[in-house]
Amino acid sequence: MSVPPSIAGARWEPDEGTEALLDRSLDALSALDRTDGAGPLHRLLARTDAVATSRIEHESAGVDDVARALVGSRANPSASAMVHAGDALERLVADAGDDRLDETTLLDAHRRLMRHDPVDGRYAGRYRAVQNWIGGGRTPRDADHVPPPPELVPALMADLFAFLERDDLHPVAQAAIAHAQFESIHPFTDGNGRTGRALVAAVLRRRGCTRTVSAPVATVLVAERDRYFAHLARYRDGAVDGWVRDLAIAVGTVSDEGVVTGLLLDEVARDRAATTCATGPHAVLGRALEQDAVLTEEHAADLLEDPRADLPPAVLDDTVADLCRAGVLRPVTTRRSRRAWVAPAVVAELDAFTERVRDGVEARARRVAG
Repeated sequence: MSVPPSIAGARWEPDEGTEALLDRSLDALSALDRTDGAGPLHRLLARTDAVATSRIEHESAGVDDVARALVGSRANPSASAMVHAGDALERLVADAGDDRLDETTLLDAHRRLMRHDPVDGRYAGRYRAVQNWIGGGRTPRDADHVPPPPELVPALMADLFAFLERDDLHPVAQAAIAHAQFESIHPFTDGNGRTGRALVAAVLRRRGCTRTVSAPVATVLVAERDRYFAHLARYRDGAVDGWVRDLAIAVGTVSDEGVVTGLLLDEVARDRAATTCATGPHAVLGRALEQDAVLTEEHAADLLEDPRADLPPAVLDDTVADLCRAGVLRPVTTRRSRRAWVAPAVVAELDAFTERVRDGVEARARRVAG
């Protein structure tokens, strides 16, 4: 059993190289946050990050699955969980931007995340009252990590929240340490990984490093999952620096690649606006695809019924059919109501973002091994 030490007043100083790396990661994040159309880009990257953070937990679902989950399909439970996670954890980051990163907001985020879970829904929004462990099967005998007993969790979390109120640490280092401490405490019966990774973005938002965008660091972490978990294990043995450096690299990497993705998505949007989505209802739905790779029938109908669009709702089927024929949309449902589509060109750019991040991680691993 491992009980992490108090960190509310802990001191940590980076060496010169680490400090430069931390500053570089914030510069990259700021550039991403300043990108034209940062709000829509954030929503698109958030979809990618939701997929990645779920894959870390061995849950697999793609954008098609997410689209079906948004219209009530239960074909992929992981996708439904992903939708709930995205909403819950975005709320946590937004609350942090209002300087409300405390026990109330964290428990509320966990409640939103887990309330629909068939097994752990009854524990949603509450610290665990039982002993848990990571790995090792049905008993903790061979577990990779046995967190502190449940009676210690409230005090350890209070210490963590006191640490989160500090402003004397580099924001990326604070986010890294907070995440590792949270995962070491493992305060919930389930949902710890997803909540803890959202805590990284929440810390950066509270410290004023972002206004709109959250760096999708899970895209890096899933590409080097074993290294990520090894860092958390070493943190519990007192090693902090390596994890701080790796998180800084992750923030910088996804921020740089996110800027590139924003430019490429702008090209996709301009091409769409100049051809198949130039005018009328096609343009209305085309603009929606600048903010999400997924289009649901309900959202499309709302857009076309908007008085500002001056379009009758009957045009929905014809417009969607036109966009599908042109390859702007692709259906992911076969039923006649509560339909969903995805935008292949947008999905392709998000997949390319993931591939570039993965290639960067693999290149770094080769350099280290060589």
